[in-house]
Amino acid sequence: MSRHRDLFEEIVRLRQEGIPAALATIVGTRGSTPGRTSMRLLVLGDGTFLGTVGGGCLEAEVYDTALQVLADEQPRSLQFRLTEQDSPDSGLMCGGEVTIFVEPLTTPSVWIFGAGHVSKALCQMAALAGFRVTIADDRSTYATAERFPEASEVIAMPYAEAVAKMAIRQNSYGIVVTRGHKEDGHVLELLGRRFARGERLKFLGMIGSKTKQALLWKHLREAGIGDDFLATVRTPMGAYLGGKTHEEIAVSVVAELIAVRRLGQDLSASWAGRKKEKGRVDGVRDLPADEA
Repeated sequence: MSRHRDLFEEIVRLRQEGIPAALATIVGTRGSTPGRTSMRLLVLGDGTFLGTVGGGCLEAEVYDTALQVLADEQPRSLQFRLTEQDSPDSGLMCGGEVTIFVEPLTTPSVWIFGAGHVSKALCQMAALAGFRVTIADDRSTYATAERFPEASEVIAMPYAEAVAKMAIRQNSYGIVVTRGHKEDGHVLELLGRRFARGERLKFLGMIGSKTKQALLWKHLREAGIGDDFLATVRTPMGAYLGGKTHEEIAVSVVAELIAVRRLGQDLSASWAGRKKEKGRVDGVRDLPADEA
């Protein structure tokens, strides 16, 4: 990151591109301090930063806290007393106090593979919930900005190219809901190969039944995809709400995205004790290609 770039311009760029960051701001000072109120330090997940809150050991601690905020999206308030007695190892003897607020600037990014009816509803719900949505499909007649006006990006290209294009960061989510089992398996295999290289999504879900899962897992294992990756795929995905329509399914899936983001846990427990319903398998329809 260029140190000469304007900090606020950089924040706008990061949010537009869905790149996670944390911002530390001096919100109060008393007495003699190395920094002044409103000085800021912007920290990215890759360790790069822009700005300063005064330098020295104080800034090093703020930097470490910013990385924690990046990981859990929970803001923190820090207070420092800059005296030798209170911080004997810091070398700071200004005699003042500094209060710093560290906040996440994360816009979570969700890639939806498939541009059918469920994806259309998912895009609307996820965008409303604050996610930056990318739609990817290998059919140019389906993957259009007109069909997905809420999406930040719509990509019409072969799935191999789309998965390769996907930026996988600590705030990246993936949903696989293509037009059929073959395409779902293809996308999962591609993501599994990136997982093997250490590129791991915060959440990965696939629509479908336990029967579909068993068949796909068999093929994926034969293709060399490991069980460590398969264990990360939530299927059936979403909260168990008994939903039947595309919109109801979208609500349940986005509810799980929110739970993973805000609570750090999926909603698999909501499926305990569910009732099997006529025309449904394990509570989620295995949708025909023309419905997905």
